[in-house]
Amino acid sequence: MKTGITGGIGSGKSYVCQLLAEIGVNVYDCDAAAKRLMATSEKLRQQLTELIGPEAYNIATDADGKEEFTLNKAAVARFLLASEANNKAVNNIVHPAVIADFEASGMEWVESAILFEAGMNRLVDRVVAVIAPRDVRIARVMERDDISREEAIQWIDRQWPQKEIIKRSDYVIVNDGHQQLLPQLKPLIVAAKATDEE
Repeated sequence: MKTGITGGIGSGKSYVCQLLAEIGVNVYDCDAAAKRLMATSEKLRQQLTELIGPEAYNIATDADGKEEFTLNKAAVARFLLASEANNKAVNNIVHPAVIADFEASGMEWVESAILFEAGMNRLVDRVVAVIAPRDVRIARVMERDDISREEAIQWIDRQWPQKEIIKRSDYVIVNDGHQQLLPQLKPLIVAAKATDEE
């Protein structure tokens, strides 16, 4: 049984996935995969450079004179926040590569903040939403990314409303810093194992 884990920025999806890893459930991390692919795939690098401009990547030369490319996160973030059209254009390049990489991984669990927007919900049997109160999410994003409250709100408001994610999901995990997570996760793991054994 394939399981998708989603939720808006600051909901604490990564922490939930860390807990899952600790109890032996490995989760494909779409965000980490996107960063890895943008850094290592020559095809993606060419496409993103054409779209964003040469500032999309920092170029350094190693000891052997070979060029090394690293994603310029600040430039990419500025481009993404400039307009919804920019956001979609980047997603149209990155999402297909991430989906192909996930399908090739053979993993059963996948985490994506934009599971529905990217159409990855079609690849899984059930979707788990991780949710948290808005103020908690804002505080988490501010601390994690060292940004202002206004910038954190801007990122949160660019994503689907939490109530829409809940409506489309099969299960909801509340990660508000008070409710225990493992008791909420265990029924999902048991159900997945039971289905795999059938």
